[in-house]
Amino acid sequence: MVIDPVARRTDGESVRIAKDVLSAGAVTKVCLPEDAEEFDRALARRGARRPVVVGDDRALLRAVSLLHRRRELADCVLSVVPVGNVMSLAHSLGVPPGPVAAARTVLDGVVRRRDLLVDDSDGVVLGALHIPPPGDRPGAARARGGPADTPADDAPAGAGAGRDWLRTCQSLVRTLVARPPRAAGAAGRRPVRLRVEVDGVTVVDLDRPVEAVTVTPGAEGRAQIRVRPLPGPGAQAAPLPAEGRTVTVSGAHFRYRADTEISGPVRTRTWTVHRDAWALVVPQSTPG
Repeated sequence: MVIDPVARRTDGESVRIAKDVLSAGAVTKVCLPEDAEEFDRALARRGARRPVVVGDDRALLRAVSLLHRRRELADCVLSVVPVGNVMSLAHSLGVPPGPVAAARTVLDGVVRRRDLLVDDSDGVVLGALHIPPPGDRPGAARARGGPADTPADDAPAGAGAGRDWLRTCQSLVRTLVARPPRAAGAAGRRPVRLRVEVDGVTVVDLDRPVEAVTVTPGAEGRAQIRVRPLPGPGAQAAPLPAEGRTVTVSGAHFRYRADTEISGPVRTRTWTVHRDAWALVVPQSTPG
């Protein structure tokens, strides 16, 4: 049993409950790593024991990523007791909420093999891939105080009153001047120009901007792809569905979110489905 340090800090009571339930039902060895490196070492030194990860989605992803890099994932059966702040991925994979139900699943559940998306830099996707990441909008850096903003400490002495007066005038002008209408979908994700190819066939090309691309591991070694083109004025664009074993996205530099991790920018990336690449213990009633 590898207990993620973040889980211990976030919800020590749930960790204690899970440990008690597991210890009462099986012979366990408890590992309490203090950081990510110790977490990796504990998992790598598991021997013939089945690893149980007590932690959030990031701990689960870390375990799968480590086992994949060591080429030990196919021969390992993982169990997880979700504890922490971000646990939607584990729950979407069939792991029940609550430390008692999840711990009992570790003891009495069944093994389900699952497909895995692996990119050309050896990154893994268990649940879903989003391009661009949700919430990635133009102007976001400036809204968070990006380079366009001048820190107050850098302003010349005595300039505060003048700066406040200027900002008031600018605000009044923005209020009075009519803004041009936004294109449909502009309030959502940043439109990007990408080429999306599935098994070598182009689904959308650079001449057609898109709002979002979503890729999820499907069934029988095939990924489910959904491309959402940018709608035109007054018209909705129908999503473009596709499925296949490999997905290549290229074009302008883009960022992407794989489960909980945001990566990029990159100019091109290819994801390949690995069929039945990993195994997770889930309740017996969970569909395969």
